[in-house]
Amino acid sequence: MTEILLVDDHNLVRNGIRLILDSCNDLFVVDEVGSGEEALDYLEKNKTPDLVLTDINMKEIDGVALIHIAKTRFPDIRASVLSMIEDSGVVVDAFNAGADGYLTKSTDYTELLFGVNQVVQGKKYLASSIAMDIINKYSTLIPLTYDKSDLLKRYEINERELSVLELISQGHTNAQIADQIFLSKRTIEGIRQHLIDKTRAKNTADLVRFAFQNKLLE
Repeated sequence: MTEILLVDDHNLVRNGIRLILDSCNDLFVVDEVGSGEEALDYLEKNKTPDLVLTDINMKEIDGVALIHIAKTRFPDIRASVLSMIEDSGVVVDAFNAGADGYLTKSTDYTELLFGVNQVVQGKKYLASSIAMDIINKYSTLIPLTYDKSDLLKRYEINERELSVLELISQGHTNAQIADQIFLSKRTIEGIRQHLIDKTRAKNTADLVRFAFQNKLLE
């Protein structure tokens, strides 16, 4: 059972997020607090949870500062942002502070749970909507010149994996991809991870960036 500390200064928002997280059998919100100060106080006085899931905009200690302090005091803790903010600068600040994931409150139920689970499994995760923004920025760069077929062979990417990669680049969730190509969501999750592993990408955004730069995707 993954124990989560939920940090958000809006009570109604916390209640809604808690209901979503607790609906997953493997996730359990051990407590919820309304500020960075309360979160740090909780961490000092209680058993360290597996994950701190925090908003960004909070008084005194914001989410980025909270993650930095929490990671300094509790190096093994996992931390992810869950915010309405999708600004790439804030995203970079969060990851530089030690964040393991960045999710948005506009994401759907499926991606939220998938992203949380990726983080608690020790992986990095970036919301697909933000990944698309990064893709759009990088698409203006001059890509490296590789022969597509040679690159597919080099990284052992088959046609089915390439089809999934194309749908990932379009911002589709695992569930949406599964529906489109008639595979299970679990199979799509596995293909996504295999692609990340094969290309040695850090996360989904890095995977898609790699694909565009190397002309696997047009």
